[in-house]
Amino acid sequence: MRRAGSLEAGMAGACGQPARAGIGREFGERFAQQVARQEKRFAWFLRLMPLVRRPAILFATLAALSPAVALAQVKIGLVLSLTGPAASLGIPARDTASLLPKQIGGQSVEYIVLDDASDTTQAVQDTKKLISENHVDAIIGSSITPNSLAMIDVVADGTTPMISLASSAKIIEPVDAKRHWVFKTPQTDAMMASAIAEHASTRGVKTVAFIGQADALGETFYNEVAKFAQLHHMQMVASERFNRTDPSVTGQVLKILATHPDAVVVGAAGTPAALPPKTLRERGYKGLIYHNHGVGNNDFLRVCGADCNGTFLPASPVLVAAQLPADHPAKRLALDYIARFEALRGAGTVSAFGSYTWDAGMLLNHAVPIALKAASPGTPEFRRALRDALETTHGLADTNGVVNMSPTDHLGLDQRARVMVEIRNGKWVYQPR
Repeated sequence: MRRAGSLEAGMAGACGQPARAGIGREFGERFAQQVARQEKRFAWFLRLMPLVRRPAILFATLAALSPAVALAQVKIGLVLSLTGPAASLGIPARDTASLLPKQIGGQSVEYIVLDDASDTTQAVQDTKKLISENHVDAIIGSSITPNSLAMIDVVADGTTPMISLASSAKIIEPVDAKRHWVFKTPQTDAMMASAIAEHASTRGVKTVAFIGQADALGETFYNEVAKFAQLHHMQMVASERFNRTDPSVTGQVLKILATHPDAVVVGAAGTPAALPPKTLRERGYKGLIYHNHGVGNNDFLRVCGADCNGTFLPASPVLVAAQLPADHPAKRLALDYIARFEALRGAGTVSAFGSYTWDAGMLLNHAVPIALKAASPGTPEFRRALRDALETTHGLADTNGVVNMSPTDHLGLDQRARVMVEIRNGKWVYQPR
């Protein structure tokens, strides 16, 4: 299933309710003020309207006299996994998109949301549609690594900046001619794998097994886990894969248990990532279990249940914002985002995946006014200026840390953007270093 159209319409259809009243009211008030100004400006002209017999002349004259009417609109496309196995990642992103600013740098902003159904082919089709038919100025998405990787060629060919919401460093590294157009907001798999290795080392772990998704996310995360395990003098003793839609991983888990690992790392995202730890616990495994940051939402906690108690993951600071030290660079903005999201969706509904979308919005809120000084929205010149402005972002605080991008770093986060978390009684519990 695929959904398209304005964000307000999509939210109304999906949630059975209109778009958030506060945002709509604020936009409506600004629009009413603009209309009032235009009415005063054209009062003399409106008195002459009975004399105007050619509508084409009337409309052309209005357009020429009204700069506010003629201003181009900034268009942002979102390719999100709203259905399929990765829906628990895409839905919080869509909900967060309804909170993004409707005006930036004095220009109105339209957000166009498409569902890639957790499928790479659909992600590519959605991206092509946004560029060729909707003529967007930038794209946010996709929610998952395989889809984001598949979109790179399309955005590069369309010279349209893209901000991925997926984890793999391969999405932005190396910054070659194609990745020149690609940025991302989530922490990389390398950052999180190093955090797992550091934590496991302090727990006396000597042997590690890995089970991950049979896709780009699983492969890239395994490579990083193996690299950092070696740096911390830990041996990889098993490496297994499973598909997002597999009903069982018993065979893979039995192979892992035969190696008697001190710890098992699960490289998976969303609710499918609950299957390996549940099976490990059912088979009596007592060692340490680590997840990657692709499980940072309450749907995962619900599906995994008590089997995930006592397991660990490196995560976004947003998951434990209230527990962070007062001087953590992400705490204030993370708490602000949580308050906004929970006002929309209710207490306890926030997830890391929504925060990555919010941070993408913050990047654009910073970059669009800079790009507007160079060109008008809807033009190749504006897209190039927007890309350049994103790449020169420096010292921008967001819900996950502080962004300092460069021509060779299209993420810009440092180690402050990750925290170690334990799952305890269905809750995220911050683990100080």
